[in-house]
Amino acid sequence: MVGAVFLMATSAIGPGFLTQTSVFTVRMGAAFAFAILLSILVDIAIQLNVWRILGVTQLRASELANKIVPGLGWFLAVLVAAGGLVFNIGNIAGTGLGLNALAGVNPKIGGAISAAIAIFVFLSRRAGVALDRIVGVLGAIMILLMLYVAIVSNPPVGEALKQTVLPDDVDFKVITTLIGGTVGGYIVFAGVHRLIDAGAAGPENIKSITNSAVTGIIVTGIMRVLLFLAVLGVVSTGVALSKDNTAADVFFNAAGEIGLRIFGLVLWAAGLSSVIGASFTSVSFLTKQGYDEKKRGWITVGFILISAVIYLFIGSAPQKLLIFAGAFNGLILPITFAIILYAAWRRKDLLGDYKHPTWMLIIGALVLVLTFVMGGIALFGLKALLA
Repeated sequence: MVGAVFLMATSAIGPGFLTQTSVFTVRMGAAFAFAILLSILVDIAIQLNVWRILGVTQLRASELANKIVPGLGWFLAVLVAAGGLVFNIGNIAGTGLGLNALAGVNPKIGGAISAAIAIFVFLSRRAGVALDRIVGVLGAIMILLMLYVAIVSNPPVGEALKQTVLPDDVDFKVITTLIGGTVGGYIVFAGVHRLIDAGAAGPENIKSITNSAVTGIIVTGIMRVLLFLAVLGVVSTGVALSKDNTAADVFFNAAGEIGLRIFGLVLWAAGLSSVIGASFTSVSFLTKQGYDEKKRGWITVGFILISAVIYLFIGSAPQKLLIFAGAFNGLILPITFAIILYAAWRRKDLLGDYKHPTWMLIIGALVLVLTFVMGGIALFGLKALLA
């Protein structure tokens, strides 16, 4: 359960989240607090529905989709894996930038080292245990370090609280990108797929499944708020931040040279845990339950290697890539979520004796409409978002 919680949480607070939050807080100031609040509320509605429905059926999302419409699951798998690959390239780039800020390591070499560590996790004899432990440790490191930076940056908390409910500016392109980067694509399925793989799902485990989902949401919510406050504290002083590596500048201006090293460690931890989460979850869509563990491990290794090779030899602009990945996963989100809700609404045969709460289904449906609308807005505004 702990492994599932941190797999979901660390997948949601990777380099994409660090980058998006930093860039958009600089752009919107305290008004970005409303986007943070909305993303957390949407996260709650989506995660609770997804974890409970998939957890009870003991089916991965792609397997559930195939039972609804034969072949739909494979279409879904391609979409999610494509989004996961784009994010993974950015995740590996993030690990490289993290080691560069932490210890002056060349970003390409740092990315290669981090990819090798992720590969080692999946090739170890007890890959599941190794995965659970490493994401737990990395998650704890990120939260503690972010708390320190949020305190020393001395943010205007009162203004942030006001803008949370009465924002001066609302940008749905930004909100969709943030939601896509923290709950879209593969991210929403990371934790519950881990539970299913570990045999900890089923109707008899519904209480612990719900508790795990709620705990994961709380962890990601705390991290979002802490990072936002850290960035806001720096932005409110009027300091001009770099457009190419905004997050690094935030930490440097908040805590000097120590802040830059902390940023390096946070970014590396966020990147490595997200490489593990993206690779595990993307491959879980591409393989069936019961598939040979050794073969699946090698497929996961291949997924990481492809991501690393693209980063190392083709190169990328990590900041823009991570913003694009968030927007792309925000477009995938309503499609995947609609399939899950449909199963709870019309396919009672897949849920057995379990009755999904009506209030949860209604809230999920309202959020689904919201994500469709915001996804359309983001699609037409993507060029401006990347400017």
